[in-house]
Amino acid sequence: MTTTSNKEIIHELVEKVIDLEHEIKTLQENRKDVLDEYKDRIDLKVFNAALKIARIKSKLAQTSDESLDEVLDAVEDKICVNLG
Repeated sequence: MTTTSNKEIIHELVEKVIDLEHEIKTLQENRKDVLDEYKDRIDLKVFNAALKIARIKSKLAQTSDESLDEVLDAVEDKICVNLG
């Protein structure tokens, strides 16, 4: 059986989690609004892809660009990516 103090702790935790979820939703809406400001000036699909690539490359800081390019070329060959 849950004691009163445990119940209060659980209520507090639930409240904090719900607050965080609302903050996350607000941040997601703000991000969408910022991107909408630029949708007429740049290709957002290209921008989002470039952003993802840059984040991946930053995680591979210890890996040489040549090594990454070599593996990426092989993967693209296999899955028939047509970039041209």
